[in-house]
Amino acid sequence: MNANLPSTKPYLIRAIHQWCCDNGFTPYLAVAVDASTRVPREHVRDGQIVLNVGYEATAQLEIANGGISFQARFSGVARDIWVPMGSVSAIYARENGAGMAFEPESIAAPEATVELDPAEPPEPPPAGGRARLQRVK
Repeated sequence: MNANLPSTKPYLIRAIHQWCCDNGFTPYLAVAVDASTRVPREHVRDGQIVLNVGYEATAQLEIANGGISFQARFSGVARDIWVPMGSVSAIYARENGAGMAFEPESIAAPEATVELDPAEPPEPPPAGGRARLQRVK
């Protein structure tokens, strides 16, 4: 294989995102958070965050070869999001778990600047259980 070829990862992510949207599913993006990832740190759990990247939940969504950028609201506050392509660990449909998982690339040390208030109990996981990934053939 030629080492100079570009990664297929952004192309696969765009294709699965489009497939989700075309079929009425909600595309979710699982991201391994590091220092180069710009996401709301208060929503990061165990070094990861899951983002709704559907057109209804985002503004100015761009899935480029180098990364994914968009604007989204978190607790009513608009935030600019930037996810380097190497940090994406999965894209899948919320409704059925169909999608694709990836090995995160060159993740630096986990984000150490996230500080939790010990007096505040952790947020419970969302109802409906954990998302499942399903291999798409």
